Amino acid sequence: MNKLFIIGLPRTGTTSVSMALLEQGFKVAHTAFTKRTFELAEVFSDTPCFCDYPQLDALFPNSKFVYLNRNIDLWIASIRMLLTKMQKNLRPEGHFNPIMKRCFNTTFELLTTDHPLHSDHLRHCYQQHQRQVYAYFSARDDFLATDVSSPKGLTNLLDFLGISNNDNLDFPHLNAGRMVTTWKDIKHPNKINSNAVGTERRKFFDYAQ
Repeated sequence: MNKLFIIGLPRTGTTSVSMALLEQGFKVAHTAFTKRTFELAEVFSDTPCFCDYPQLDALFPNSKFVYLNRNIDLWIASIRMLLTKMQKNLRPEGHFNPIMKRCFNTTFELLTTDHPLHSDHLRHCYQQHQRQVYAYFSARDDFLATDVSSPKGLTNLLDFLGISNNDNLDFPHLNAGRMVTTWKDIKHPNKINSNAVGTERRKFFDYAQ
């Protein structure tokens, strides 16, 4: 395996999966905005993975991809809360990283929809993303769809990665409800900086230029 990309949408359990894989010894980047970050980490989640998985598939052959399902009604309530907090800085003049702004605005159509936080629109975004992912990875054996709330979810993921484990392991449940544990609050030696500096400074891949 080259890299592992977690391509579920934000609020589907990306932090829980990232934390679980940190504890399994993987070097993990929850969001990745530079080439150097992609050199250093083994596992990537959230931005830009949920949006750029076709490009990352081409850049990193022999990688594996994990899509995260979540009960759609629970997801809508959660993503609405997140987007409400982020919306100002996701605008073109906002302060977020340009890659984050591009990925969120592309996936959630924030700049082209009159009511981007309406339940019907968010449902459309979730279902459209899911259809696109399933179509792209149809009949491939380097793809797994899972739900972080499913029993033995972590054990099933480790099996997919070819890691033997005799325990029935569940994913840790982080960011439940309004009790949000942000990635920046997690301290772990295997965490990789999203903005790691390399020989090309903080350059990203040319496909996004």
